[in-house]
Amino acid sequence: MDDTDIVHRINELAEEEHGLERAHEGQELSSQEVERLRQIEVALDQCWDLLRQRRALREFGRNPEEARLRDEKTVEGYEG
Repeated sequence: MDDTDIVHRINELAEEEHGLERAHEGQELSSQEVERLRQIEVALDQCWDLLRQRRALREFGRNPEEARLRDEKTVEGYEG
Protein backbone atom coordinates (compact mmCIF):
# COMPACT_ATOMS: atom_id res chain seq x y z
CA MET A 1 0.00 0.00 0.00
CA ASP A 2 1.51 3.34 -1.01
CA ASP A 3 0.72 6.85 0.24
CA THR A 4 -1.94 7.39 -2.43
CA ASP A 5 -3.72 4.18 -1.44
CA ILE A 6 -3.63 5.20 2.22
CA VAL A 7 -5.04 8.66 1.50
CA HIS A 8 -7.74 7.08 -0.64
CA ARG A 9 -8.67 4.74 2.22
CA ILE A 10 -8.73 7.67 4.66
CA ASN A 11 -11.13 9.50 2.35
CA GLU A 12 -13.38 6.43 2.04
CA LEU A 13 -13.52 5.96 5.80
CA ALA A 14 -14.16 9.66 6.45
CA GLU A 15 -16.95 9.65 3.88
CA GLU A 16 -18.56 6.62 5.53
CA GLU A 17 -18.20 8.22 8.96
CA HIS A 18 -19.81 11.47 7.82
CA GLY A 19 -22.57 9.58 6.02
CA LEU A 20 -23.49 7.70 9.19
CA GLU A 21 -23.48 10.90 11.21
CA ARG A 22 -25.55 12.84 8.64
CA ALA A 23 -28.08 10.03 8.25
CA HIS A 24 -28.89 10.20 11.94
CA GLU A 25 -28.73 13.90 12.73
CA GLY A 26 -30.83 14.48 15.82
CA GLN A 27 -31.40 10.74 16.27
CA GLU A 28 -29.63 8.08 18.23
CA LEU A 29 -27.48 5.59 16.38
CA SER A 30 -28.16 1.90 16.76
CA SER A 31 -25.64 -0.14 18.72
CA GLN A 32 -24.35 -1.57 15.41
CA GLU A 33 -23.88 1.92 14.01
CA VAL A 34 -22.09 3.09 17.16
CA GLU A 35 -19.77 0.08 16.87
CA ARG A 36 -19.18 0.79 13.17
CA LEU A 37 -18.30 4.41 13.98
CA ARG A 38 -15.82 3.19 16.57
CA GLN A 39 -14.30 0.79 14.02
CA ILE A 40 -14.04 3.61 11.48
CA GLU A 41 -12.33 5.88 14.02
CA VAL A 42 -9.77 3.19 14.83
CA ALA A 43 -9.15 2.47 11.14
CA LEU A 44 -8.71 6.20 10.46
CA ASP A 45 -6.21 6.50 13.29
CA GLN A 46 -4.33 3.48 11.97
CA CYS A 47 -4.23 4.90 8.44
CA TRP A 48 -3.03 8.31 9.62
CA ASP A 49 -0.38 6.62 11.77
CA LEU A 50 0.81 4.51 8.83
CA LEU A 51 0.97 7.57 6.59
CA ARG A 52 2.99 9.50 9.22
CA GLN A 53 5.36 6.55 9.61
CA ARG A 54 5.92 6.36 5.85
CA ARG A 55 6.58 10.09 5.59
CA ALA A 56 9.00 10.03 8.53
CA LEU A 57 10.90 7.07 7.11
CA ARG A 58 11.15 8.77 3.72
CA GLU A 59 12.29 12.04 5.34
CA PHE A 60 15.18 10.23 7.01
CA GLY A 61 16.25 8.39 3.88
CA ARG A 62 14.73 5.05 4.78
CA ASN A 63 12.33 2.87 2.85
CA PRO A 64 8.70 3.84 3.56
CA GLU A 65 7.75 0.19 2.95
CA GLU A 66 9.24 -0.52 6.41
CA ALA A 67 6.18 1.18 7.96
CA ARG A 68 3.72 -1.19 9.56
CA LEU A 69 0.07 -0.94 10.50
CA ARG A 70 0.00 -0.71 14.27
CA ASP A 71 -2.64 -2.28 16.47
CA GLU A 72 -5.63 -0.46 17.93
CA LYS A 73 -4.14 -0.25 21.41
CA THR A 74 -1.06 1.53 20.08
CA VAL A 75 -2.78 4.08 17.87
CA GLU A 76 -5.62 4.75 20.29
CA GLY A 77 -3.12 5.27 23.12
CA TYR A 78 -1.60 8.40 21.57
CA GLU A 79 -2.03 11.62 23.44
CA GLY A 80 -2.72 14.68 21.38
